[in-house]
Amino acid sequence: MKEPCPIYESEIAAGRPVIGVDEVGRGPLAGPVVAAAAYLPPGHGIEGLRDSKALTEKRREKLAPIILTKARIALGAVSAAEIDSLGIEPATKLAMRRAVEALGLIEGAVAIVDGNRPPDFGHVPVITEIKADASCPSVSAAAVVAKVTRDRAMIRLGQRYAAYGWHTNKGYGSAAHRAAITEQGVTRHHRRSFLKNIAP
Repeated sequence: MKEPCPIYESEIAAGRPVIGVDEVGRGPLAGPVVAAAAYLPPGHGIEGLRDSKALTEKRREKLAPIILTKARIALGAVSAAEIDSLGIEPATKLAMRRAVEALGLIEGAVAIVDGNRPPDFGHVPVITEIKADASCPSVSAAAVVAKVTRDRAMIRLGQRYAAYGWHTNKGYGSAAHRAAITEQGVTRHHRRSFLKNIAP
């Protein structure tokens, strides 16, 4: 981590367990939003944590199993249909809440979320921090696991829906993906609310 997250450091110094929460998949035309909640125990020793977008796919794949072994991690996801029903912002917050609920209660814990719009995690207080995924270790760990999980899911879906190129574009709106939507139509994994200018 190049620049420490002041909030993260202050919470750790105060003896409060920190749960890092982050999500991936806000922008794609297809597939779920996936969130992860991560608690890194003291002395976890995980090296190389940083913003998942700054890591290569190969590096994320190597780092994810280390995180899963040394940290307490839980996932939450929201489907394309739920995104269409709720809208992307509420759906994103729902995915994060599901991840925190799946993680289970950690006494005295506070959640740090990347961004500036705090989700409601019930009894778990939330602190927001811009670019926390680049400076707060637990948020970085959550981001890496969420990204790897979602990418693998889209690669698996890409085997069934080869025309859309999800094994490479992961559901994002590449030119080839957009052309396939026009030619092949949409699947149940597409976010119809995102396709108003592409598909009828």
